[in-house]
Amino acid sequence: MVDKAALASPLRKMVNAGEIPGVVATAGTKDGVIFEGAFGMRDVVAGTPMTTDTVVWIASMTKAITAACAMQLVERGKLSLDTDIAAVLPALAKVQVLEGFDAAGKPRLRPAKRSITLRHLLTHTAGFAYDMWDADIQRYMSETGTPGIVSCKNAALDLPLIADPGDIWSYGIAIDWAGKAVEAVSSQTLDVYMRENLLAPLGMHDTSFRLTNAQRARLARVHVRGPDGLVPIDMEVPQEPEFHMGGGGLYATVGDYLKFARMILCGGALDGVRVLQPETVAAMSKNAMGDLVCRPMISAVPNATNDVPFVEGMKWGLSFMVNPTGLPTGRSAGSLAWAGLANSYYWIDPHRGVAGVYATQLLPFNDAKAIGAFTDFETEAYRALPQ
Repeated sequence: MVDKAALASPLRKMVNAGEIPGVVATAGTKDGVIFEGAFGMRDVVAGTPMTTDTVVWIASMTKAITAACAMQLVERGKLSLDTDIAAVLPALAKVQVLEGFDAAGKPRLRPAKRSITLRHLLTHTAGFAYDMWDADIQRYMSETGTPGIVSCKNAALDLPLIADPGDIWSYGIAIDWAGKAVEAVSSQTLDVYMRENLLAPLGMHDTSFRLTNAQRARLARVHVRGPDGLVPIDMEVPQEPEFHMGGGGLYATVGDYLKFARMILCGGALDGVRVLQPETVAAMSKNAMGDLVCRPMISAVPNATNDVPFVEGMKWGLSFMVNPTGLPTGRSAGSLAWAGLANSYYWIDPHRGVAGVYATQLLPFNDAKAIGAFTDFETEAYRALPQ
């Protein structure tokens, strides 16, 4: 019997201390959900409580879902992992590498030494970088008037690389380009393809780029820490975008995301519905970038994100973070994980057969209090498993 009070305790404690506005979390195994709970407020000013069906912006937790769509199309022979993606996305044939700026502040660019592949995009080894973790890209955007990625304007994708494809791991807009590849070969917009081929089959009916009226009524607001405590801000992904942000545009409930995580645990199928082949899930779930390792993400925009260090030797799959060693929480070596900018997190442990999803709505990313509550929740989830 799962001790649900033990799983709830670290979440309730952090909320009651006023350290995070509200949190909703869930955990499950291949067989089903073992815990789901909600604590605190989805809007601290309005006093609206978090509920288990609260809708949150999952931000970069979108990436794994977009990658799964791309891998479906690899299975169908419409995309290839290791050929030049410019055959599908001609704009990527012209992308250049940013080498710095001249005396007048103009960007210095050169052609890339090799082509970009879908593998590069899914493993974040294409050379793209987000401005919030790269001051040169931030400066480039300022000098050229390039909009930020959350604008969902096509011009936001017109960025140079910071390194040649395949040379380094660098976190950026690569999965947005993977979403564009899905659209190019499926002849559908990403939202339609995703809904028809992944979300609807898995019963993820509260996961979407565009909020319905029913979802908006359950939407949690993003908060920041002000001088007098937590304060909600107005922040929303554009609802009439020029492109659907495959790298970070989805809204969802944690219950919906657990369905996706359990599908991965079960090798590509859930409740009798198969959306990926077992061998595809196996390929997605292991190191897919060779000898490269994840580099620390050093913040260039402190109000958006803190620094993000990594366990030594951290790897990336297609497109999950893959930890090389076991973690103190109980998470096994080879487990999959990642997160969303507003402090939402998940993990998938194929070895122990458990997954968990946790979401608050708080900036900046990698908040110590939010991470602490997530870590304690994960630890309790492992303690609840049969030994």
